[in-house]
Amino acid sequence: MSTNRTAERVRSFGTSIFAEISALAVQHGAVNLGQGFPDFAGPEWVKSAAAEAIAADQNQYPPYLGLPRLREAIAAAWRASGWREVDPASEVTVTSGATEAIFGAVQALINPGDEVIVFEPFYDAYVPDVVMAGGVPRYVRLHPPLKDEGRRMEDEAPRSDNSAGSSSFIPHPSSLTWHFDLAELAAAFSPRTRLLLLNTPHNPTGKVFSPEELAQIAALCIAHDVVVIADEVYEHLVFGGAAHTPIATLPGMWERTLTVNSTGKTFSLTGWKIGYAVGPADLTAALRAAHQWITFSTSTPLQSAAAVALEQAAARGYYAELRAEYDERRALLVDVLRGAGLPTLPVEGSYFVMADISQAGFSSDADFCRWLTRDVGVAAIPPSAFYRHPQGGHPQGVPLRHPQGGALRHPQGVPLRHPQGVPLLARFCFAKKLETLRAAADRLATVGKGRGAS
Repeated sequence: MSTNRTAERVRSFGTSIFAEISALAVQHGAVNLGQGFPDFAGPEWVKSAAAEAIAADQNQYPPYLGLPRLREAIAAAWRASGWREVDPASEVTVTSGATEAIFGAVQALINPGDEVIVFEPFYDAYVPDVVMAGGVPRYVRLHPPLKDEGRRMEDEAPRSDNSAGSSSFIPHPSSLTWHFDLAELAAAFSPRTRLLLLNTPHNPTGKVFSPEELAQIAALCIAHDVVVIADEVYEHLVFGGAAHTPIATLPGMWERTLTVNSTGKTFSLTGWKIGYAVGPADLTAALRAAHQWITFSTSTPLQSAAAVALEQAAARGYYAELRAEYDERRALLVDVLRGAGLPTLPVEGSYFVMADISQAGFSSDADFCRWLTRDVGVAAIPPSAFYRHPQGGHPQGVPLRHPQGGALRHPQGVPLRHPQGVPLLARFCFAKKLETLRAAADRLATVGKGRGAS
């Protein structure tokens, strides 16, 4: 009899839908708009700085806190943005990507049994981070924009036969974009709440939290003495009238916020994994205590190049150019999806767009994305993967099946169902070359012809 030697804290983590869709895209030669990273090169001047650092023999371990020059460049960027004077010695830590910063912060700041508030849909690493630290996630739903005649998209989402079809939702001005219900958020706080994970601009919805929403979150965190881990890796990717505001800049929030960022996202060099966290000395010390035993340090020459990037980006006009290029990609993909009969939801920030697939003839977003990848040749991600999922046998939701049989499983290990009340959407990434998006457009032009359930 074999023994399961896997620790309980990771035993429930199964193969994700992301791996399945990526494999399906390779198998069928699909244009992959599911993967959340660029298919184009980062700036030559930043790559040249890395090559120069390697040639200059900056190839040994750096200080585990991060190269002083990079920490100083991060502090200077905060100063230039008018946010705050930051001490690079005690309030900035360089990590192996933003993912490590978030993981380390969660491990450092909660004890087993502590509760962590997570907005759903959520970046997929958040819940495993909490689970591995012994914490308990508490979910607050982000609601999609209102459709015509004041209806919520949730009201048209798949439901079980015994589920209620009515909604007590009352429209309000923020309903034109993704939004949370303040009463629902307030109810999520308890005496056990220690952290709130905030992602703005938001993956996967493209939402940018407004100053009014941030003030509501801040007031509750101050009242309940809760720390915020603010994932702001898409800070430079905002569109239209949206503006990014770090929650750490609100009154009373600096002392209770760790702000996480990524040069990989900003400079289209995601494989470099140069992330960082900014926050008050006590929270920074806690993160560093965990960080030293997770990765200890991050690539020296790539840190050196990241410092050059931050030092020179504004003077080179890089940030404005970045936003303009991404806005062009966003507009192209939105037009393509709408032309294919897939209406898009508002995109305020990040490099993702959500498309409404409720009229496509599928009972689950995973089935739609499999069909789109296999039969149309364009890969997208089903957003139900970014929600908590009911356990097997639960009466709510539509069961999701693996094409080769058996239940598809969430990273939390439970059989997937399309969750009750979750709208039917598909997430597309526009961090792609224009030619990649145009290739997808050619294939998506066939979507309206002969579409049917798989």
